[in-house]
Amino acid sequence: MKSYEVNFDGLVGPTHNYGGLSYGNVASQSNSQQSSNPKEAALQGLAKMKALMEMGFQQGVLAPQERPDVAGLRNLGFSGSDAQVIEQAAKQAMPLLVASCSASSMWVANAATVSPSADTADGRVHFTAANLNCKYHRSIEHPTTSRVLGAMFADQKHFAHHAALPAVAQFGDEGAANHTRFCREYGEAGVEFFVFGRSAFDTRYPAPQKYPARQTLEASQAVARLHGLSDDGVVYAQQNPSVIDQGVFHNDVIAVGNGEALFYHEDAFLDTEQMLVELQGKLAKRGGNFKAICVPRSQVSVEDAVRSYLFNSQLLSRADGSMLLIVPQECQNNDRVWQYLQGLTSSGGLIREVKVFDLKQSMQNGGGPACLRLRVALNETELAAVNPGVIMTAPLYDTLTQWVDKHYRDRLSETDLADPQLLLECRTALDELTQILKLGAVYPFQIN
Repeated sequence: MKSYEVNFDGLVGPTHNYGGLSYGNVASQSNSQQSSNPKEAALQGLAKMKALMEMGFQQGVLAPQERPDVAGLRNLGFSGSDAQVIEQAAKQAMPLLVASCSASSMWVANAATVSPSADTADGRVHFTAANLNCKYHRSIEHPTTSRVLGAMFADQKHFAHHAALPAVAQFGDEGAANHTRFCREYGEAGVEFFVFGRSAFDTRYPAPQKYPARQTLEASQAVARLHGLSDDGVVYAQQNPSVIDQGVFHNDVIAVGNGEALFYHEDAFLDTEQMLVELQGKLAKRGGNFKAICVPRSQVSVEDAVRSYLFNSQLLSRADGSMLLIVPQECQNNDRVWQYLQGLTSSGGLIREVKVFDLKQSMQNGGGPACLRLRVALNETELAAVNPGVIMTAPLYDTLTQWVDKHYRDRLSETDLADPQLLLECRTALDELTQILKLGAVYPFQIN
């Protein structure tokens, strides 16, 4: 049976703004308080989805969340009508309002961790929504994320959904941004690669000193248990604490994997050689031939990797066995990174082509091509069981671009977030979107 890796890209929400909310994310903090363009951001993301679809890749879309999160603000003591809640928050705690308006759910690499049916004990595709409890503005996402994923992958014969892990520091879980899967073919059993920044209980593992390590070993182990993964199909690796302190807040900022290949920076991990040996050995037992592509620090520094988001790229398999790398325009703008990529593609190795996309609106908030997509490996039967409304087609692309043009603002500043009309605009847009994507009632304003 044929199998696919489907990229479900996050649709940028109507409240996309530069709140500078993500401590440890250099781009997010450096662009704080600038005016954003939600319409441009959403259209840039849709253009990438359309381009990949036209290249022959399976492509889907994942809906944004309701913002501002009025229910969350009520839980924090603000009261009255929706407009009064927003007004009080703006006057008394503007940072909370900004956090409650974040469109960070666009980065669906953090939505969940996904294990395909070929790896799991019960032969179903498993989803665990990420608790994202390191940052308030992201910790409020997982209830709606779970409902949206449940509406997309509803057939319990093929799909299993798990609630987010306990929302405590010991089980900090950032989803697929710290998870990669290696395999010979997408439909065959593979090796799932979990990268963590620290251990909650084992002091033998060093921790970063400047920025927080968002993913714990214990969270990764819990997800592997929930998904019914066998020990011979899992590898755990620790991210290098020193690169976290340089702004590498997720593993997908310093490494990306696909198929049998891992594309990574020389300084990405601790105990790299031991990790590579384990990956190679376990993948070999499952019929695969592991390939490591190391980018030396002498050619690309960690600073250049963070500023260009070289590794926050999409590594895609093509029919001829080669791979295509999807990178943000910032890679082309960085002379050292672009020189490295030109040498890489001309060397005759596995990565033969690089395609550049303009994702400036997302990049300025700290998310590149890999942040915008959740990868789900599906066989033909499972793909047929996915809600067809979320699979990208040319007509859906046209409908969504018209929807964005109709509902999104082309400029948003911090003061605009205090406008109660923005909430009404967002709800009107999302109510229409659930009909377009055939999701049913998934948002709080539709349920309550």
